[in-house]
Amino acid sequence: MTETDSLTTGAHGSPGTAGQENKAHPPLKDLSFLTGGQGGDGTLTVSELLARYYHSQGLHIYTSRSVLSRIRGGYAAAATRVSVEERFAQKASHDVIIAFHQDAVTFGQKELGEGGIILADDKVVKAEGKNAFLLPLSLTSASKVGSPLYKNTLAYGALSVLLGMDRAAARGVVEKRFGRRGGDAAAKNLSAFDLGAELVTQQVGNHPVLTVEKGTATNEILTTGNQACAFGFIVGGGRFFAGYPITPATSVMETLMRYLPQFGGVVRQAEDELAAINMVIGAAYAGARSMTATSGPGFSLMTEALGHAGEAEVPIVIVDAQRVGPSTGEPTRHEQGDLLHSVFASHGEIPRIVLAPGYPQDSFNLTVSSLNLAEKWQVPVILLLDQALSENTTTSPRYDLSRVSIDRGALLTQEALDKMAAYKRYEFTPNGVSPRTIPGMKGGESQVTGNEHDEWGHVSVNVDNRKMMMAKRMMRLRLVKDDLPAAQIWGDDDRARVGFIGYGSTYGPIREAQAILKHKGISSRFFQARTLWPVPVDSLASFMETVRVAFVVEHNYLGQFGMLIREYINTRNLESILKYDGNSYKGIEIAQHVESTLEGRTYYEPKKVPKVLPEGEGGGF
Repeated sequence: MTETDSLTTGAHGSPGTAGQENKAHPPLKDLSFLTGGQGGDGTLTVSELLARYYHSQGLHIYTSRSVLSRIRGGYAAAATRVSVEERFAQKASHDVIIAFHQDAVTFGQKELGEGGIILADDKVVKAEGKNAFLLPLSLTSASKVGSPLYKNTLAYGALSVLLGMDRAAARGVVEKRFGRRGGDAAAKNLSAFDLGAELVTQQVGNHPVLTVEKGTATNEILTTGNQACAFGFIVGGGRFFAGYPITPATSVMETLMRYLPQFGGVVRQAEDELAAINMVIGAAYAGARSMTATSGPGFSLMTEALGHAGEAEVPIVIVDAQRVGPSTGEPTRHEQGDLLHSVFASHGEIPRIVLAPGYPQDSFNLTVSSLNLAEKWQVPVILLLDQALSENTTTSPRYDLSRVSIDRGALLTQEALDKMAAYKRYEFTPNGVSPRTIPGMKGGESQVTGNEHDEWGHVSVNVDNRKMMMAKRMMRLRLVKDDLPAAQIWGDDDRARVGFIGYGSTYGPIREAQAILKHKGISSRFFQARTLWPVPVDSLASFMETVRVAFVVEHNYLGQFGMLIREYINTRNLESILKYDGNSYKGIEIAQHVESTLEGRTYYEPKKVPKVLPEGEGGGF
């Protein structure tokens, strides 16, 4: 029996014989793929090929991954969502499962929607049902292409028929993806694509099983939060980056290595995170807009230097791409457990700003804002990303460079310095920010130290000086308020029954939960917090006046942002929705939690929410 015979005779659980009539469903507006196998099977490659093809068809894309921290082996899965509408979260169920290992069916079948199909490698997978398509993927790619490694591209070719793809466009994606490798990589992958399409065509003819509508997002780009952050750094005038590889932050450095030198910038891979942040402090002191990117373990190592930057008033930006902790935790999984560390890290007290973008375009914009805020207020700025935002590929509008402005704050020119009677690096000023110079400027000499110091930078333990210096630094948390990125409010304009408060990649699932609840007659508003510290007390208090109950949605155990809100706002209409299993929310999960919480409960109509602290005291300001 030949390889083709094993498919067309209905063997191995194959659904029927060649020539069998297959009636396609009406075109879908929203389609989700789950590709699963062992590490090294190429699951991410299939996800990438699907994303590139459907992006070419004008559809919105959202991909996610679930992989182990190893090179090969262990279950690895990737989800690809293609939709006519903008999406930033996984779909509630999958429409297509591509299985290179039995685990993909075992774990994924419970999430397979009605009418969904399974495309599997018959060498390692057992699956039954009229919508289970078993093909000799490994066997065919090994015997016809020369290696079983090409089974992923062969599966993509099979999908091109099952899903009614434009064959030339789908094949072109393979050619473009592998052509850059040189050698015979493109030829072999194109051969695998053609073989996959041929195998399925012999069974279903040219009658696709599922199809999806074309979209209108033809001018959007495919990107990740990390890539957007890197490009924001370049466009925002960033010229020095130092880092050490760590999941999921590494691609910030990789992107900058490729592009920053073209703009006169420098990227350095340091020997560890301690060296990286100290390089960044040195470069910032020397006048370069500087940044590092890391994840939880690396950020922990940077804590002492973070305090040094705060004490010395050196403007730096730290990107923390959060993952599951503590310690090594789960390096490839998703969490938002670093918020309190970002706010309070450092022995002693220093001013710092913590921002959190919600999607790639926001990541681009807030990276630019971070650079401006760091230099204008001479404080460390921490940009909180998370694994889902950092690594998941989405469609995004092209960045509007015309809206980018650069504010270098109180950076003196030589002309302005020459007019000063004396230059004091840490001069007391009404807003706590002292004019600074770049080393080498005539008359701009100063001492910079991590010790407490006087206006000249000389080490001091004088009691009055200490009190004045602490006030000088910390007052910025109050005065910076008007410069901080404002929250974005999504949903019903009028007083709503339900409010959501979230940050980072919870943006997508919350927006989807809002749509689900609206369909059921439950109105909602969403406060997408983009500044997390100082806590945006005024805008949060105003928001909570417009809803009957507000749910703070976070990926951590303690409900860390909820804790900060309760610390600075006196409110009773606040509850937490928490997830900390390493996976991102789906919109349906949030919506169901809200429905079950609201059932049978009556919430008071909120009154005006007062501040707990007098103006200008404490961290919330």
